[in-house]
Amino acid sequence: MSGYPFYFLVTIGSVIGLAAAALVPFYLLLVAGDFVLNRLGDVDPFSRAAKFVGLMVKNLRRNMLRTSLAYLAIFVLVLVVVGVWSILAFLDLVTAEKSRDLKAIVTERWQIPSQMPYAYAYPLSQGAPEKEGDIVIGPDDSMTWQFYGGYTEREREKQTRDNLVFFFAMEPRKVLTMMDGIEELTPEQLRQLAQAVEIMEKDKTAVVIGADRLATLNKRVGETITVYGLNYRGIDLEMKIIGELPKGRWGQIGIMNRDYLNDAIDAYPARHRGQKHPLADRSLNLVWLRVPDTEAFKKVANQIMSSSAFTNPAVKCETAASGIGSWLDAYRDLIWGMRWLLSPAILVVMSLVVANAIGISVRERRGEMAILKVLGYQPWQIMLLILGEALVIGALSGLLSATLCQVVVNEMIGGVPFGIAFFPSFKIAAAAWWWGLSIGSITALLGSIWPAWTAQRVKVAEVFAKVG
Repeated sequence: MSGYPFYFLVTIGSVIGLAAAALVPFYLLLVAGDFVLNRLGDVDPFSRAAKFVGLMVKNLRRNMLRTSLAYLAIFVLVLVVVGVWSILAFLDLVTAEKSRDLKAIVTERWQIPSQMPYAYAYPLSQGAPEKEGDIVIGPDDSMTWQFYGGYTEREREKQTRDNLVFFFAMEPRKVLTMMDGIEELTPEQLRQLAQAVEIMEKDKTAVVIGADRLATLNKRVGETITVYGLNYRGIDLEMKIIGELPKGRWGQIGIMNRDYLNDAIDAYPARHRGQKHPLADRSLNLVWLRVPDTEAFKKVANQIMSSSAFTNPAVKCETAASGIGSWLDAYRDLIWGMRWLLSPAILVVMSLVVANAIGISVRERRGEMAILKVLGYQPWQIMLLILGEALVIGALSGLLSATLCQVVVNEMIGGVPFGIAFFPSFKIAAAAWWWGLSIGSITALLGSIWPAWTAQRVKVAEVFAKVG
């Protein structure tokens, strides 16, 4: 089993495993908390507060089945919310406009996908300067992209999603200076990538492929593969896999030397009676440019879009944030639903779960509430006791859920395998731990307000009259 169904099953299995494993630290924290609070109860300055909080913890431990079910429900729902919010936070980040160190994207103006003549590559990479005073983009601040995709099987009936591989054809050295996400790599990953880039500069057939795609293809570093062109029909390339891109944002893609693709396009007529490949004059897909600030971007964009050299086809220049936003237009409804329907619905469900669990507990403990009142507890203290029990469950489950999710998903799975546009997966955000703590705490408090209000209104006379 491979591909997205495999990743989906892995994710579901990980959620179930995480939820079950999370019961252990939860139990340990309750036991440790009970122990510490008992000791603090003997210390004069803390005795009253410690005994009060200790009573909350003891109440949670009395019915561990109900407490565990409430905890697991919040744990799983927080995990889902954290995953959704991580996706939305990343999309917000990549579509947010910057004021410094901007990246611009040049594409064909009237067509998606963008397909421009390769002759545009050199002037666009310089920013299309035509007169004195125009901004000239340096060689380290530009990058061209060409897309090459194909199957590792020749026979049409064997060509499936599992043996499909997609490459960005570019100048290999630009991977280290211009690719988005390079800052996320560890020093060791960066060193390995630099070594691979050096080999790709010397050997045009050398490629690097994402770890997730390699696993799906059932290939390893060191193997040689033949890729049978999908978008470039008739251009089949033999490639040496000399490196592996890390899981996550780059996990499903490959990177190849653009000269290998362009040489194959140039050689196509010799094998086809002088006929050029249908994409020979439309092989350039994107040009990325880096400019220092917004003012420089406006000037470069004006240089490019007013140039008479790019009229057939016409081009457009926009910020990377705006360009990515255009790519995400097809997912606008999905993103809107995740933000305004799915997330609020989960938060409401979490509050209802807590309300149900605490409500059952309160109904079972009406006699206990009456006794507490007889012993001198005030209604507000009983209400605070119930709210505190819910807060303990919510805070612990939310914090543990988000923290474990961050470790397991980012380090073991390589990100949330939820493909949107050209982002195959998403890392759990660094802020997830306090998201989980806040979500669990707030929803637990909201869900426990009514049960707590009911508990503090228990009438001693009515309870003991029924007992009698």
